[in-house]
Amino acid sequence: MLRQLLDCRTATAGAVALAITCAAPAQARVDGDTITLGSAISFTGKYSTNGVHAKNGYDLAVKQINEAGGVKVGGKSYKLKVVYYDDESTPARTAQLLERLINQDGVKFVLGPYSSATTKAAAPVTEKYKIPMVEAEGASRSLFNKGYKYLFAVLSTSEQYLASAIDLAAEMAKKNGRDPSSVKVALAFENDPFSLDVRAGVVEDMKKYGMKIVIDDKLPRDLSDMSATLTKAKALKPDLLVVSGHSKGAATVTRQVNEMKINVPMIAITHCEAAKIVSKFGDGANDILCATQWAETLTYSDDLFGTAADYDKLFKATYDGYKNVPYQSAQASAAVMVWKDAFERANSFDTDKVRDALAATDMKTFYGNIKFSEHGNNIAKPMVLRQIQKGKFNVVAPSKWASHEINYPRKAN
Repeated sequence: MLRQLLDCRTATAGAVALAITCAAPAQARVDGDTITLGSAISFTGKYSTNGVHAKNGYDLAVKQINEAGGVKVGGKSYKLKVVYYDDESTPARTAQLLERLINQDGVKFVLGPYSSATTKAAAPVTEKYKIPMVEAEGASRSLFNKGYKYLFAVLSTSEQYLASAIDLAAEMAKKNGRDPSSVKVALAFENDPFSLDVRAGVVEDMKKYGMKIVIDDKLPRDLSDMSATLTKAKALKPDLLVVSGHSKGAATVTRQVNEMKINVPMIAITHCEAAKIVSKFGDGANDILCATQWAETLTYSDDLFGTAADYDKLFKATYDGYKNVPYQSAQASAAVMVWKDAFERANSFDTDKVRDALAATDMKTFYGNIKFSEHGNNIAKPMVLRQIQKGKFNVVAPSKWASHEINYPRKAN
């Protein structure tokens, strides 16, 4: 039943409660004073947690833009709305629903799904129909070597996610009188495009220092148990444990590191905020290093949301249950801002004119600077690394952006 509600096959009170907008057949891309964006995104399945975070980010930006006067094209103001379908965290379903959005619902402007895997399924569809897609949640660098002309991503690519953890490990080694080449690294990654690209970036950076991989494991498909990897870590005593498995993997490693009393000086993972590991595990999350696309302490700002800190405050006031704002939500909001900017610079709803305006994007936002390479990836914003310190997420690397010193070595709980 939930899938039907999210799929908008039935217009019921449940769908309204979920704030899902249903599309009528053959809906125009611009209807009266409303510009319709479409998204096939994950509300069920393994990516559902982050799918909801992304939707919240999309919706907050739509609300903020509409309340600020909307999008101005041809001397007229337009409101934005988003049509959502649930892709069930399944790439084939993402592609199928995009065909539906484009061919049945008449949607000509697309917001991306959640995850690299589903974005990889989406991109050939939008490319085939020459429909621009601005995406915020597919970071795999392999998305940007296919020659796509209608794909634009506001986030930093995945090989950058945990590379700063390697530089930080080298820095800590030097401070403790060791050669960085002596650093031993344990790797555990989900077997999906995003995580494998994160791994590639980590391995690439390790080579600069001559560091040694002592564990190189694939996480199990359901991401619910990594005790085999952690048992090896207990015996081999790596200096750094690096893990990427989206929200479920982040929760699993945090839980099991504490349950098994794993004492590794540095642990760096992805998706900390989205997995809500602080609220779930309390002190057990302390000193874990977390890759992030964005942080509320950074000095970015814009005319719509204000500063990064202002966005953080507004998001928490709008949505209950968030102790920390996931970067997945922030970058989703930034994607909607990119659409507004492109419509206004194109001064048109012609898809090719809007596509060309997207390609020429060069803007500052609360999320960071956004400028697309010829391949469609954002080349204007770095990743940062935060550490959980007494329940707070504090930026510790790169040093240019650091607000706090790193706690090192990590204290086992």
